[in-house]
Amino acid sequence: MIQAIRETNFDAFIETKANRIGTQTGARTRHLVKFINDLDEAVFYAYPVLENIHNRYTQMSFLYNIAPDVFTGKINLIPAGYFKYEVYEVSWVGDDVVLSSATAPATETTVLPVTDENGVVEGLVAIGILYLAEKAGSEEVQYTEYEAPKTTNTIYYGQ
Repeated sequence: MIQAIRETNFDAFIETKANRIGTQTGARTRHLVKFINDLDEAVFYAYPVLENIHNRYTQMSFLYNIAPDVFTGKINLIPAGYFKYEVYEVSWVGDDVVLSSATAPATETTVLPVTDENGVVEGLVAIGILYLAEKAGSEEVQYTEYEAPKTTNTIYYGQ
């Protein structure tokens, strides 16, 4: 489970190598992440702004931005709560990996013309849950705790 705070940058550590599909080197592989809100089923896509593929996991960094952009890792997940996530492996044949609308798929179903410069969605490599908490002090529902009275409160019945 990924845990993050709303309107902040966050890192996700996800195991992607066990389900690896493509045979490309790590430099030619990126991951497209699909976030699905559990409450209203809203869908958000993003490529991580920074992606480090290690032996047992992949570290993915996402940036909070009021104007989200799939290709730069900028994301604005709303509202707070639980999100399902799906991670798709995208690979390139050419040496230069460029994340743009012309060269990288924006969704898992996007198909671009076949060239060495265009990425291809290989398939689903990881799924999980993201819990997105509200910032402290900005919760939608806030409770005020009252101090208990110092004297005994007695309720008389039937008088």
